Amino acid sequence: MALLSKLRCITLDVTGTLIAYKGELGDYYCMAAKSAGLPCPDYKRVHEGFKLAYSDMAKKHPCFGHADKMPNIVWWKTCVRDSFIRAGYEYDEETFDKVFRRIYATFGSSAPYTIFSDSQPFLRWVRENGLKIGIVSNAEYRYQDVILPALGLNQGSEWDFGVFSGLEGVEKPDPRIYEIALERAGNVAPEEALHIGDSMRTDYLPAKNVGMHALLLDRFKCADADNWRRSGAPVLPDLVATQEWLTSERLTS
Repeated sequence: MALLSKLRCITLDVTGTLIAYKGELGDYYCMAAKSAGLPCPDYKRVHEGFKLAYSDMAKKHPCFGHADKMPNIVWWKTCVRDSFIRAGYEYDEETFDKVFRRIYATFGSSAPYTIFSDSQPFLRWVRENGLKIGIVSNAEYRYQDVILPALGLNQGSEWDFGVFSGLEGVEKPDPRIYEIALERAGNVAPEEALHIGDSMRTDYLPAKNVGMHALLLDRFKCADADNWRRSGAPVLPDLVATQEWLTSERLTS
């Protein structure tokens, strides 16, 4: 029996699964710096600085400051300022405000993202088959309200409900985020749900731990994909292959 016939809900990760970043982080930091009359910062230093700053903020104020009731813009302003400082760039307050406003606006739009060509057709196909579609993402409110709609992924036509860490106060890999998704889907049983993502740690394992079906997408030929397969995880290249996998009568689960 095809797995599709056993399911009532499919949840999906966002970045790396439905959409991807365009270009490099440095491209956008460079444009922001130039807009304030500054030279372009070093790409590698900015990238490394951002990774450290983001990790530090995520530990101190998880879920984009949800528990601390920290405004989203304050969370990001602190993170971006620290990114530049760690990269060796310190600007006066007026100059930094100009740079930050450009960065914050850019990443609150669809500009830095591209949608995979199979995302919209897959989501619509799933909903046409009578299943609920949920988005489960470690992301802040702008993904739900601005970015996904601007990319053509709209609530009501491509997806039914979202569970975003910045709005819920819980983030992957905490299994509670998947339990929230099952509840929001209409108290769907875990064995009637499938989660699709691109991370063993934050997508596959926690979804399986709550009893859901799960699979991983390897859109970029990740070095870890062979290990994923050896561990028993279904690994597919895209959502076209996923559609075939879901309807295969040979599938055992």
